[in-house]
Amino acid sequence: MNYLLIGSTEAYSGKSAIILGIAHQLKSKGLDIGYGKLLGCTEYANKVDREGDDVQFIPSILDLPEKRVRSPLLYLDDQTMQKRLRGEDSTNYRASLKSYLQPPIGDLMILEGPSTLFEGNLFDLSLLDIAQEVEASIILVSRFHSVLLVETLLSAKHQLGDRLRGVVINAIPADQLEIVQSTVQPFLEAQGIPVLGMLPQNDLLRSVTVRELIHQLDAQVLCRPDRVDLLVQSLTIGAMNVNSALKYFRKGKHMAVVTGGDRTDIQMAALETSTHCLILTGHIPPQPLIVNRAEELEIPILSVDLDTLTTVEIIDRAFGQVRLRESIKAQCIQELMGEHFDSERLMNLLGLQAAVSTH
Repeated sequence: MNYLLIGSTEAYSGKSAIILGIAHQLKSKGLDIGYGKLLGCTEYANKVDREGDDVQFIPSILDLPEKRVRSPLLYLDDQTMQKRLRGEDSTNYRASLKSYLQPPIGDLMILEGPSTLFEGNLFDLSLLDIAQEVEASIILVSRFHSVLLVETLLSAKHQLGDRLRGVVINAIPADQLEIVQSTVQPFLEAQGIPVLGMLPQNDLLRSVTVRELIHQLDAQVLCRPDRVDLLVQSLTIGAMNVNSALKYFRKGKHMAVVTGGDRTDIQMAALETSTHCLILTGHIPPQPLIVNRAEELEIPILSVDLDTLTTVEIIDRAFGQVRLRESIKAQCIQELMGEHFDSERLMNLLGLQAAVSTH
């Protein structure tokens, strides 16, 4: 049985998106693919939240039958961690991996690994533990922050050895693409680290739904609760005079605009531009004409019990921790991977052959 373990150098590197892109490409070449996520995320500590996790979304997009999917072996919530620390859980999780993955699935089982090289250590389920136990090949996803990422990847190569079959560099800003292609990639290749993909930064993939902002901000929805699935791609603060604000707003795209509840002029200016969500601070309800206009334009208005700085910090954090949950994002990553990922090279590295006909 062939296992491909997808890991990352830090949380929120885009691992799930890359898995979706790889699985889509390999399926289109006629390979029979399975998918499993070994460790559930700490934020999905209860059953309700888990429903939105990758184990539901990825198989639904790939149209994988239930028998081709494995749910998490373990959820890393606080309670689970404390039990382990107190010695109340002495389960040998590493030994249970092989039975967990039975029966074998198809041509290739893609396993979503821990979020970092060290996550899961407490349970003997680190990336290397898993790879060694099931003899998996590893692909690492690394989000581009600067050329210093080469040090992280060299360290990963040192730790993972020959099990590391390649890396994907994700979310590269447009002005950094040339340096990655001309300098970073050749250097890594010379160090025996194949660069299988270099994906440019994409605003759509970075976007969050209004629904997620409501959840993060604990916000009250003042109008258009039916439009909370709108995607927000950028954040703008309406704190200047209205003429400056208008100039600023016109440059934005699919914005969340944060402003005071008393700034009717700013609110109206925001509604007349590419705003997907108006977020009001200061406990002051908006004027009826603002609510009526937002109703007409189908733009949700949220009210938050927070100051502007805290509101902005929470929204910024939400942009940095985006999960893949919308089909439009799935389509976007499939297109990006089709253009910027070398699936033929991956198949050669794994010793896989494209099927003559699809299953």
